[in-house]
Amino acid sequence: MLEVVAVCDAILHSPWLLPVLVVLIAIDGPFPVLPSETLLMSAASVAFGTHNALAVTGLFVAALIGSVAGDFLVFGLGRSSHRVLARATECEGGLSSWVRRHLLLRPGTVLVGARFVPGGRLVSTAAAGRFGLDVPRFLVGSVASSAAWSVYMLLIGLLLGPITGGSPLLSLLAGAVMAVLTAGLFALVQRVRAYRARRALAAAQHPTESPLVLVAPR
Repeated sequence: MLEVVAVCDAILHSPWLLPVLVVLIAIDGPFPVLPSETLLMSAASVAFGTHNALAVTGLFVAALIGSVAGDFLVFGLGRSSHRVLARATECEGGLSSWVRRHLLLRPGTVLVGARFVPGGRLVSTAAAGRFGLDVPRFLVGSVASSAAWSVYMLLIGLLLGPITGGSPLLSLLAGAVMAVLTAGLFALVQRVRAYRARRALAAAQHPTESPLVLVAPR
């Protein structure tokens, strides 16, 4: 972890910050283990803290470009091979099942919604390629989800700025806490929906019988 923090700190003070962000966020699509979110949050904290509107705009553009590029990289991998990323899209239950059920009907909603769930970007973009979502619809969904995510990350940087002070280590810890809370919330929503679906199915299979009305003969 200390090595990651040291690298992030060096990049934050480098003139190559924006190009590196684009590359890291793009590669983070198929390999969601890179510290791109930590770096973006830390840079946003510094930019907002110094009231540098130009830097904030640059961070948004870099995040948007990198995100769309990474989405298309995973989309291409999902479309070009039935083996690459198959495991991410064919798991039963949870996020993968939700993506498969709704992707072709509401691709924008799926791509935007999954983006805020840990691992959701990989699952949704790979599924889009694997299950034949056309490029124009994917592009619209990717741009929308990337813009929403970029704004979200910048706002998180703004809110956490007074706490983290732009520290990569504190930003990394904050990102981990956010990921756990987001995953827990999604799991809770899925459990509630599954419980309601089971209740509805049980009610349909065993409807309440109407009471027998006896009519006295006249």
